[in-house]
Order: sequence, then structure tokens, then C-alpha cells
Amino acid sequence: MEWRDDGLILGTRKHGETSVIVEAMTRAHGRHFGLVRGGRSKRMQPMLQPGNHAEFVWRARIEEHLGTFSVEPMKLRTARLMASAEALHAVCLVAALLRLAAERDPHPKLYEAAVQIAGSIERPEILPLLLVRFEAEILSQMGFGLDLESCAATGTCEDLIYVSPKSGRAVSKAAGEPYKARLLPLPAFLRDQAAKDPGPAEIRDGFRLTGFFLLRRLFGPRGEALPEARSAYLAELEKRLG
Repeated sequence: MEWRDDGLILGTRKHGETSVIVEAMTRAHGRHFGLVRGGRSKRMQPMLQPGNHAEFVWRARIEEHLGTFSVEPMKLRTARLMASAEALHAVCLVAALLRLAAERDPHPKLYEAAVQIAGSIERPEILPLLLVRFEAEILSQMGFGLDLESCAATGTCEDLIYVSPKSGRAVSKAAGEPYKARLLPLPAFLRDQAAKDPGPAEIRDGFRLTGFFLLRRLFGPRGEALPEARSAYLAELEKRLG
């Protein structure tokens, strides 16, 4: 068995005295593991850090085996990540969320979004927008997508500013006014893909919204809290937003 694919390194763990097992999110083969022989060497370690983009060749005798990875670096980001706590936590959050996906289950949209985030670590002003949209896409790909196209109460597509915490559906301003204390704010950039410059309040509303449903629909049922990387990223973000 053999395939070749692009991938984003999510993490590694030691294996034996000289090797590591690499976890990568690949374009066509999903989240995949592979053994890298000699991966703990001084030459290989910088190539195998989370956030790096590489070309992988996976080989195994049969499909069910762990298999081995040959790794050809395409984009190394370790130095940039070490220079920015916000960027480092953003990449770690992406990795934690991608682990919700079943191993070897392709998710091209998640792959492309993760690569975009990793490629934007030098632009902290756009990272929050990308991350909130990524969290919303995680919910969608895992079967719990938010329905933000029309009002749950009236069917209108206009003036949607709330989300029902029960159904995950949008609610219009008029329909939601009597219950607004129980509804979640819906930032416009989650409905308008052309939006590029949400303000701090919208960013906070976005993370509040996706965080609520990530915990309720994905992490909570597994008996888990939201990833530590998420709270660490949000703490760094608040320092910048003031």
C-alpha cells in the first residue's frame, strides 16, 4: 500500500529510541498517522513540528497497519510560531479540533481551512475571523452545523442577529426581541463570507457562539471540556483586543 499527499503536521509522539509517530491532516486521506524512522534526530526534528506543511508518502503492507511516513517539508513555521504565543495557540487549537474527525476520514474543507490558518500566523488581525469560521465548519462537518440561513420562527432571511441555543438556528431581530436574554448573538461575519474586518465585540460573540455548541454537541457528550489551547488563544487575543 502506498499513497502521496500534502498534509499539515498536527503533532508527534516518541516511538522507540530514535523514531516518532507523526499525526497529520492530509488533503485526500484525512487525519492520518505514520511512523517516521529517525524522526528524533537533530536533522528531522525541526521538520516534524506542528504547523509545518509537508508532502507525505505513506507505505504499509496492508491498509490497516500504522505504516511509515516519508516527509518532504514544504513550509516550515516553527520559528514564527515560537515568536508568537497567539499564533502558537491558534495552531494548537486547530489541531485539537481536527482530532474530533475520525482517523482516515477525508475532510477537504477542514484541510483547506486549517492550511489557511497556518499560513496566516503572521497576520494576527485575521486569525480570529478564520478560527471562528473554522469552529463553525468543524460543527458542520461533524453533523452539527448551525442553520443561519433563515429565521427559525418566521422563515425570513433578513435581520438575523440571534441564534437559538436549543436548535442552533438563526432568529431575526423582531422574532427574538422578547427572548433576547436567552438567545446567542449572531455576528454578521458568520453569514457573510465577504466580511473581513469584524470588530472586537463581533469576534467575542463569534467565539461565544461556536464555543457554546462545540461544548454542548461535541466535547460535552464525550465528557470533555473545550481544548486548553482554546482558552489559551482567547487569553492572548484579549491582550491584543484590550
